[in-house]
Amino acid sequence: MAEPILFVEYPKCTTCKKAKKWLDEHGVAYTDRHIVEDRPSAEELSQWQGESGLPVRRFFNTSGRLYRELGIKAKLDAGMTDEEAFELLATDGMMVKRPIVVGEGFVLVGFREAQWESALL
Repeated sequence: MAEPILFVEYPKCTTCKKAKKWLDEHGVAYTDRHIVEDRPSAEELSQWQGESGLPVRRFFNTSGRLYRELGIKAKLDAGMTDEEAFELLATDGMMVKRPIVVGEGFVLVGFREAQWESALL
């Protein structure tokens, strides 16, 4: 049997609730991790970004208050390095796009049903 995936979420987030319901309905085993209480480290984020194949900016919660308040889009556009981005993301779980699913050889960011189906079922 496969190892349970890691499901990194903010429990009050409606997208996370939908994603968790989807996992439960499809019988996908997972370990739950609260993104604020146990926020990802810069090292984890760097590893996940590498495995996901996504650009660093896809790991930012662009609809979050902090993203706007800290002017992160402008900082990214001005050439913030990946290392600086991971350090910034690691300071506050609310800054990180969620949910994140970490499995054997793959990382999914956000909830897109078709993408999850092909990776998890």
